[in-house]
Amino acid sequence: MTTETAARDVAVNVLPSLSQIDAAVWDACACPEAADGGRPNDPFTTYRFLKALEDSGSVGPGTGWEPHYLAVEVEGETVAVAPMYAKGHSQGEYIFDHNWAHALESAGGRYYPKMQIAVPFTPATGRRFLTKPGYEALGQSALTQGAVQFASNHELSSLHITFCTEEEAETGEELGLLRRVTQQFHWYNDGYADFDAFLADLSSRKRKNIRKERRTAQDFGGTIRTLTGDDIQPRHWDAFWQFYQDTGSRKWGTPYLTRAFFEAAQETLRDDIALVMCERDGTAVAGALNFIGRDVLYGRYWGCVEDHPCLHFEACYYQAIDFAIAHGLSRVEAGAQGEHKLARGYLPAQVHSLHWLANEGFRDAVARYLEEERRAIDEDIEIMTSFGPFRKDQREEQQ
Repeated sequence: MTTETAARDVAVNVLPSLSQIDAAVWDACACPEAADGGRPNDPFTTYRFLKALEDSGSVGPGTGWEPHYLAVEVEGETVAVAPMYAKGHSQGEYIFDHNWAHALESAGGRYYPKMQIAVPFTPATGRRFLTKPGYEALGQSALTQGAVQFASNHELSSLHITFCTEEEAETGEELGLLRRVTQQFHWYNDGYADFDAFLADLSSRKRKNIRKERRTAQDFGGTIRTLTGDDIQPRHWDAFWQFYQDTGSRKWGTPYLTRAFFEAAQETLRDDIALVMCERDGTAVAGALNFIGRDVLYGRYWGCVEDHPCLHFEACYYQAIDFAIAHGLSRVEAGAQGEHKLARGYLPAQVHSLHWLANEGFRDAVARYLEEERRAIDEDIEIMTSFGPFRKDQREEQQ
């Protein structure tokens, strides 16, 4: 498909596989900040991460995530890309639209398949309209037009862009998309020298409770280590696969990621990973998987084969805070849902998504719903922040 922008021909191509685009070309759009050898803002839209999903069969035929990557060319140069998928369900998205699907289908419509610009199985905020520097406005406009045109040409119900940045959400709204605001829980590093400095900002009762939880967890009879890079060995993935299967079967019925994804992670992603392993008598009994961004640590998965009091809180939340402080990271994003995170220093934060709906009447109804939902989310965030674990003077500064 081709459109005309700023007196130049802009071609939007749809690719069924990342194999059809060079890794360097993709990453020049996805993570130009890493061109100097540094870390990308987040690893999730890098070629290596998305290719690992594809090569491992975590996305593709039979998964409900069929790749249709977008690539924008200006006079033969690729200046913008986006990871887009045809979805046959709403699993693995974390911006929940099941009630939308039910409403449309109850009215005689067909909600699935739909299109999704997203990182599969990854509720982490980041750029979704991936552009070379200087092409931000043109790139987002062309990618949006191309995605909407693709959905419309194939008579699909909708297009969804999930966990985009706030700036992208504002621009998308100007382009005619519906903007949605939901929430997660994030921990913020206020320049803490160590974990005790963070605790000093909490109320006395919460501070004592966290110290008690950490002592309880660390008394499980083994060791807790956070591994990155070459310290991660294949045997650690053997253990973590068991943890992941246990969590996946309980939460989702079937794990989203295949075993081959973790093999790919060992080969191409281990420098992007902080893997918390809890071992007792030489055997791994629990673990948590985090991904490392340029300034943020992203908590993703937890699992165990033995239950020990408070070990989940230690491995997922407190070890992540320790890592962020030690490495000067500004934030920990602890994944989707979980108001229990509030008591452990993680505060509610807005997350953003964009939506295009083909049916005009349905679109108007969803727009009204989103207005009411946003007011409710804003109220929830204000209330939860006021009841957070921080001392009163700290809460006033954060508000």
